[in-house]
Amino acid sequence: MTTQIIFVLLVLGIGFAIGSTTMPGQWYAAQIKPSFNPPNWVFAPVWSVIYLLIALAGARTWQQAPYGVAMMLWTVQMLLNFAWSPVFFAWHRSGLALGIIVAMLFAIIGFIVERWPTDRTAALLFVPYAAWVAFATLLNAGIFMLN
Repeated sequence: MTTQIIFVLLVLGIGFAIGSTTMPGQWYAAQIKPSFNPPNWVFAPVWSVIYLLIALAGARTWQQAPYGVAMMLWTVQMLLNFAWSPVFFAWHRSGLALGIIVAMLFAIIGFIVERWPTDRTAALLFVPYAAWVAFATLLNAGIFMLN
């Protein structure tokens, strides 16, 4: 198997497993949400595309510098990404989730900055991810403050 296929299978597979076991339920439905909160159906397709981009950037980085700072940042953001859903949706800890997503956003931006000089493609693959997580951070903060 190529590195890209392995990364895609791992990232999408783990993301799907976490997403399917931490579906928004009654707790989330009862939360007061910011006016800019999109409908629930938007999240799955957006995350699917973003996970594909994350996987491709990770595979490129692994092939070029498997033990470098960028790969460390990629791994950290991935661990934070996978931690967020259980903390928010299963544990109902929107404040702790907010801390996780802010740390994730810093790791994502750090990855972009780190990859930019040597692999602009990997850096650019993370730009939509950074934009989406910045938006998700605002949603998380809104839910935290409104509830």
